[in-house]
Amino acid sequence: MSFLQRRAAPLLRPTTASFRCKRPVSSLAAALKEHAPIDVHPEVQEALAHDRPVVALETTIVTHGMPYPANLETARSVEGNVRKAGAVPATIGLIEGRVKIGLEPHELERLADIRVNKSVVKLSRRDLGAAIALKKDGGTTCSTTLIFAALAGIKVFSTGGLGGVHRGAESTMDISADLHELTRCPVGLVSAGVKSILDIGRTLEYLETLGVPVISYGPTDDFPAFYSRRSGFKSPWRIDDPVTAARVLHTHRQLGMTNGALFAVPIPESYDAVGQELQRAVEQAVQESEANGISRRGKEATPWLLKRVGELTAGKSLASNIALIENTALVGGQIAVAYSQLAKERHPRASHPQVVNDPSPVAIPDSAEPPPAKLVIVGSAAVDITARADPVAGAAHANSNLHTTAPGVVSLTAGGVGRNVAEAAHRILTSYSKDLSTTTALISPVGEDAFGQLLESATQAVGLRTDGLIQIPKARTAVCNMVLDSAGGLTGGVADMDVIRSLDATKIIEVLEKHHPAIMALDANMSHETLKSLITYANKRDILTNHTLHTHSEPTSVPKSTVIFPALAAAMNTASIPRAPVTFATPNVLELAHMYQEACASDLELTAHKYWWSVIDEMGLGPDFRMELDQLARRSAFEGEGASASDLSFLVDNGIARMAINLLPFFQHLVIKCGERGLIAAFRISGDEAASSAWATHSTNIFARQVVARAPSGRSVVVFKHFPPIQVPEDKIVNVTGAGDSLVGSMLATLSRNPAAFQEPSSLDQLVAQAQLAAVYTLQSEHAVSPRLSTLADL
Repeated sequence: MSFLQRRAAPLLRPTTASFRCKRPVSSLAAALKEHAPIDVHPEVQEALAHDRPVVALETTIVTHGMPYPANLETARSVEGNVRKAGAVPATIGLIEGRVKIGLEPHELERLADIRVNKSVVKLSRRDLGAAIALKKDGGTTCSTTLIFAALAGIKVFSTGGLGGVHRGAESTMDISADLHELTRCPVGLVSAGVKSILDIGRTLEYLETLGVPVISYGPTDDFPAFYSRRSGFKSPWRIDDPVTAARVLHTHRQLGMTNGALFAVPIPESYDAVGQELQRAVEQAVQESEANGISRRGKEATPWLLKRVGELTAGKSLASNIALIENTALVGGQIAVAYSQLAKERHPRASHPQVVNDPSPVAIPDSAEPPPAKLVIVGSAAVDITARADPVAGAAHANSNLHTTAPGVVSLTAGGVGRNVAEAAHRILTSYSKDLSTTTALISPVGEDAFGQLLESATQAVGLRTDGLIQIPKARTAVCNMVLDSAGGLTGGVADMDVIRSLDATKIIEVLEKHHPAIMALDANMSHETLKSLITYANKRDILTNHTLHTHSEPTSVPKSTVIFPALAAAMNTASIPRAPVTFATPNVLELAHMYQEACASDLELTAHKYWWSVIDEMGLGPDFRMELDQLARRSAFEGEGASASDLSFLVDNGIARMAINLLPFFQHLVIKCGERGLIAAFRISGDEAASSAWATHSTNIFARQVVARAPSGRSVVVFKHFPPIQVPEDKIVNVTGAGDSLVGSMLATLSRNPAAFQEPSSLDQLVAQAQLAAVYTLQSEHAVSPRLSTLADL
């Protein structure tokens, strides 16, 4: 029996490693039930919950493998390559004794900045307990990353080079824990072979003894040697496409095998030529490590050797190192995408909704009295109860109108327009900085009942402050109960929303006085009396304190879109031309049309008011503006492929532009949701700001989809700009109910940090790009607000 076989023997009893049936790998849910110190990034958790592709990435390459700032730049590039392939990166590390499966940008920077964070440790399996107990920061090795990838259910892990059997292991017994971990973790490890500082032949022999499949991924069966495409050894298997790799992993799953697989991806050909030079440097570094004793110092050996090779090659090894890890990340992403598709085809998810719990609870700040909020959303918070019947066996149609109870699934979630908007804004703001976790406050009434407690608990669970939830004695918390048939069609339901319409403005203003926010957003679920009082309060505060309180109106629905009109009628008597009664509004095209019709024809006679005429006159729009709108209307609604499928003629033919312009005296900025045709921003800048605004130097640019009109007086600029949609395939759309709320929440998050975002073209572009992405994330989520909004700062 050889030395390697003797080392492996304990692992092979009582059966071969690849079919060992000992205790199965623990699940993440079980670990969290034991209060394990693990935090899963919201984007990662949502992807895993919906069987979307995820790729695990290690952090030892960040903490111990490269110098700063190349390590940070490489880590970001590697994550970017995973995303380019269509997968979600899950970089794994240890921060203050908590395992992070998916890192925030500031956490990645913390691990990478080894000049400041000098105490960061290198983590193998043996180090986890001590490092967590001592609340250390750490970079995960291949073995540790495998552990947590398997725990989370991540099927693919990309890295640079696998550890293995060290040279002279027959006397030092130095064999990397990476190899043993591959027998325990059902994960496909994608690497550029094993590190060339190791004994590659003995490493392959040991992997064979352990029962771990070794598969070359490329045009030949040569096993790569990290810096070189050929090591002189052959792999027993070869594949050259991600689908076949995914089938290997899926077959392991079908057979109940608990081992992983090694996919050996050669370094890109353009770096192969320098590989021989680098290999000579490797041999010299190995000899030096044996002479100075470094080779006998365990986990210190590999970082020293890699650093020394870099010194001997004047940095050429670093460039190769970066190239090979970027390449394996791209291949790993492709395999993960193929595996996700294969798993969905073989194991389709249930079509009916499940009981939904938010997957990403965030800690509430410790302070009993958080600082005043800069963004306050006043509106509805409700409990949504959805009951969906299971299909009836043999039935030709959905099981509606059965006049009896039916088996099915009931989901219970926190919802309501105001609450959804607040959660979206909060998630996005905290993605930029934890210091912004108290920036957003929700003001909404709840009853003193179990549903009210549930709403408060759900609000706390996402980290939103609850000091704006107003308990109304003897009131019922808002509840919307919907009953669906097995096809998802609505068969009936009850909406109990009286508590929102009965909310008194006096109580709201008492809460507002504690905050003095920069922006107050209002949804149209409240009564017109309450809205009137709040708009009056905002405009009076501007006059009395010389501190602008920007207001936002979310129409909510076509019938409710004009509830704010009595507030407009009252405000116009004291409004100034540069300052409209309401600063921002976000209608869709149907709500816009209804608002325009009511403004012209209702008893309030808003468009007959002298204030309306004064603003229209100052805008000074002439025939040139109409001509430029006609030119814009001929542009495609989309960019890229399929651009000719639909144009913007609806802006003129359906009167969208005309209606928007006529509503600008009431709403300074309109963001019009045009569904699959994108967004329209229509706004005016008046008075002294018209001359100082960046828009004063911009002109109409049909290629940029913008029409800019300046009044002859120089005291007004009107901007009308189209933003093409982010196109989402229909099969990727999961939920259409919360996308608009996420868009509005994102917009408000940006405005709370930069209230003048509309005043500068590039900042407006950034505002809309982020808002559209937030809407897309929620379209692809089962949640009313996608937890992925907590990652938007990364982009």
